[in-house]
Amino acid sequence: MTDGPSDALLREILTPPRPFACVGVSPNPVRPSHYVARYLSLRGFRVVPVNPGHAGTELFGATVRADLSEIDEPVEVLDIFRRPEAVPAIVAEGLRVLPQLRCVWLQIGVISAEARAMCAEAGVTFIENRCPKIEYQRLHSELRMGGFATGRISSKLD
Repeated sequence: MTDGPSDALLREILTPPRPFACVGVSPNPVRPSHYVARYLSLRGFRVVPVNPGHAGTELFGATVRADLSEIDEPVEVLDIFRRPEAVPAIVAEGLRVLPQLRCVWLQIGVISAEARAMCAEAGVTFIENRCPKIEYQRLHSELRMGGFATGRISSKLD
């Protein structure tokens, strides 16, 4: 495993806001998958929520899909909120059904050598053990004491 992506690469992925598919997103507002996806949507990212247990409901102004094959709109970033053992199958499906996929992003604590190899072979950027919300906040000087800002979205003038 490398030291991680450069700030330049992170800026390229996060600017301008790209369409994200968030796999494993929860409707429970205290779950990281919920507040990360919500934050991204509030920052102008189009978020396609994916969770078979909540398919057909609505989150962040979008219909929750049961799986990636149900997405009929362009997605450039596949953000995965699942355990490491589930990641390779999700990445394989994403590489197969998301033709505009540019990046696979695994959340903090999630690492997968198999998924990393699949992305390398496909020429898709791979980020693991990072959070797009935290990286966006860090790159835009929005982090608060302790490194997290999970409350309201505020302007830089607050």
